[in-house]
Amino acid sequence: MRTPFGTFIIILIMILLDIYVFMAIKSVSHSASSRLRTIIYVIYWLIAIVAVAGLLLFIFTGPEFLPKKVRTYLFASILAFVFGQLVSCILFMVDDVRRLIQWLAGKAFFRNTEVSQMNGDGISRSVFLSWIGLAAGTTLFGSLIYGFSNKYNYKVKHIKLSFDNLPAGFKGLKIVHFSDVHSGSFMNKKAVEHGVEKIIAQNADVVIFSGDLVNDRAPEMLNYMDVFSKVKAPMGVYSTFGNHDYGDYVKWPYDGVTKEQNLIDLAKIHANLGWRLLMDEHVELERNGDKIALIGIQNWSAKARFPKYGNMKKAYAGAENYPFKILISHDPSHWDAQVRPEYSAVDLTLSGHTHGMQFGVEIPGFKWSPVQYVYKEWDGLYEEGKQKLYVNPGFGFIGYPGRVGILAEIAVIELV
Repeated sequence: MRTPFGTFIIILIMILLDIYVFMAIKSVSHSASSRLRTIIYVIYWLIAIVAVAGLLLFIFTGPEFLPKKVRTYLFASILAFVFGQLVSCILFMVDDVRRLIQWLAGKAFFRNTEVSQMNGDGISRSVFLSWIGLAAGTTLFGSLIYGFSNKYNYKVKHIKLSFDNLPAGFKGLKIVHFSDVHSGSFMNKKAVEHGVEKIIAQNADVVIFSGDLVNDRAPEMLNYMDVFSKVKAPMGVYSTFGNHDYGDYVKWPYDGVTKEQNLIDLAKIHANLGWRLLMDEHVELERNGDKIALIGIQNWSAKARFPKYGNMKKAYAGAENYPFKILISHDPSHWDAQVRPEYSAVDLTLSGHTHGMQFGVEIPGFKWSPVQYVYKEWDGLYEEGKQKLYVNPGFGFIGYPGRVGILAEIAVIELV
């Protein structure tokens, strides 16, 4: 429960941001007609007031006060507005620091009359930087709002991976890899069905899901059992748990269910979907007379705030007897921290977790997201020596109900 003092500080920061941005708006609109200036000011302050009022609504009401869809989009819109303001303010501050330095220099090196003249013109707010700041903030705000329409825009990505030690019987094996469903965030079942149809249409030999089926609680999947149970493959569908599946972010008991029972229920859901949940273990895959090992580990993260539930030693025991090994591990930080240095015979690791932060830029030859400053491997293919890691940016979404630049992905991996 947020304290009254904490609430006051947050609201005060929002109001100060509102005023600071408004000063820049006044600066760039001073030459506009009186009527146009009034329209601009009214629109801006209406949005600012709604943002503050909306935040107060979230703080002082429960989740049942508004429908889930309304509450989700309202909160995300408030955050988009505030983030846009913050980006604008960073550029405004650059200009204000310039003005302060110029004013101090004037005080130190010029006579009072010269300082007075500089105050009148030389160190006025830069209209150019104000325009740049407002443009940057507005672009971010608009992009985040536009991203609402992108969250069910599923991209099918085809990747061919070559391995010298791949048994001949597995040449051409087609794997569909998807991750991070986060069913508790879904609000459009038809759109989700469309994504699942794309998975099915790939006609994969084997399907792999690398964790985070729910946000927190097993019942979040109940309305989607009939959708995801259609995901099948001749060699099976295999899955693992991700960090959200353990319910670590909920206060238990919840609706009379304990955390332990919730995890048991979620394991049953995987089974009822027809998926083989791998809990620190491996299975044998056979094709055309050859055999490889598929290893599945519970969530194991090198980041302090995420759990290390997995036991790689237990999962790997016996897998060393197979000429080729695929590992399913939800968090890609596991690869650098343990898999590469201790299990160099693991040929391919499949992960998810990062979502590509659901925000970034991905164009041919260039890929960027803020999440790359936290995770070295965050989206796509990574190679070190003979080992490969593929990080899927996720099928679903959580927190922000949208995607900008980094779309939901269904990866089709062909081994050659």
